[in-house]
Amino acid sequence: MYLKTDTSYKENSLKKKLSSRHRPQNLFGQCVFFFLCYLVSFITQASSFQAISDNFKQQFHQQLKESKVPGGAFVIVEGDQILKLSAYGKRYKNSSLNINANTVFRLASVSKTFAATLTSQLVHEHKLDWQQPINRYLPEFSLAKPAQSQKITLGHIIGQSTGLMPNSYDNMIDANVKLDKIVPKFSKLTPICSPGKCYGYQNVAFSFIQPAIEQQTGQSYETLLEQRIFTPLNMHTASVGFDAFHQQKNRAEPHIKTRTGFKQVSVKPNYYQLAPAAGVNASISDMAKWLIANLGNNPSVISPEVLNDITQSGIRTTKELRRREWKHYLDDAHYGKGWRVYDFEGNPLIYHAGWVAGYVAEIAYSPKLKLGMVILLNGESRVISSLGAHFWHSVFEHKAEIISKLSQSKMK
Repeated sequence: MYLKTDTSYKENSLKKKLSSRHRPQNLFGQCVFFFLCYLVSFITQASSFQAISDNFKQQFHQQLKESKVPGGAFVIVEGDQILKLSAYGKRYKNSSLNINANTVFRLASVSKTFAATLTSQLVHEHKLDWQQPINRYLPEFSLAKPAQSQKITLGHIIGQSTGLMPNSYDNMIDANVKLDKIVPKFSKLTPICSPGKCYGYQNVAFSFIQPAIEQQTGQSYETLLEQRIFTPLNMHTASVGFDAFHQQKNRAEPHIKTRTGFKQVSVKPNYYQLAPAAGVNASISDMAKWLIANLGNNPSVISPEVLNDITQSGIRTTKELRRREWKHYLDDAHYGKGWRVYDFEGNPLIYHAGWVAGYVAEIAYSPKLKLGMVILLNGESRVISSLGAHFWHSVFEHKAEIISKLSQSKMK
């Protein structure tokens, strides 16, 4: 980070002054010496984004209150440290139970980031291959012309470039139709383009990755996430599935927006059928650990090779450039593998959002600044998009100011 370069200069300068040959021998002098050492440590650790994080907390609480969102939580992480974590509101409307750092939310489509990471791990272990056709693991999947389905690979599935009509058969998931009844319906579909040639966001087809993972490992998807991600990252309240969510006593209940305000609804099992696409549950403290790992601080869990693989720009997603709150800042947008890859005012930003009845979620991080943020809400509200977009604008605007000041100081 740019300010760390500046503080490291200050630190080195002070260290020279505080070297052993300058170290005082009397007791008073030694006390002053150790205090200055502490001061050096504090200066070094101070973040240039602390003020932005503090300001964001105020905005978060104010905007959720104004929008009457029942509750939510956010975390901002820099490197392997939490800059700010805060919770707001209630686990359900008119309740006395406050949301806290360990309150579990549904992540909805942010679950895709976990599926992509797990799949990439297996690819790098040579247990799967991005070029393998999905028919190898799901032979019952077919399109109107069977030869077309044989061209769709695991890479197309995770990269949202299958060529299928966007959100194919999500309507049947909404109607709580079982997945084994939906798969045969694909035989009626004709692709809108060849695989790898156009973007088409999927939930049902994205989850076709599950049988590939399970057949190659001999373990369930849930077990693999637990063993490979949740446990090693100490994500103690993270889980997969409907039953696991209800086993959590400290959980946020869903609320939908109506004309008269937010209304609490029941959690439905329908999208939990699509575990890779929408099946993960987690608290904001869990998501802080997930962010830290994706910022490269847990290479034994998520290797640099996997991180590079899943965040490589894939198919272009021009529709994203028209997002209400984000369109002012996005210069380009692609889908990687389970992650969106944005060009945000000239800066790479890795991103994904999620929505499922009664919950919204958003995760994003800057690989260059080693800064990330997650927001989780238990009410459907567009305020999450506004908060996220304006936060990242503030971050990159601040970065530009630092560069400008450093350039001016060098010219002097």
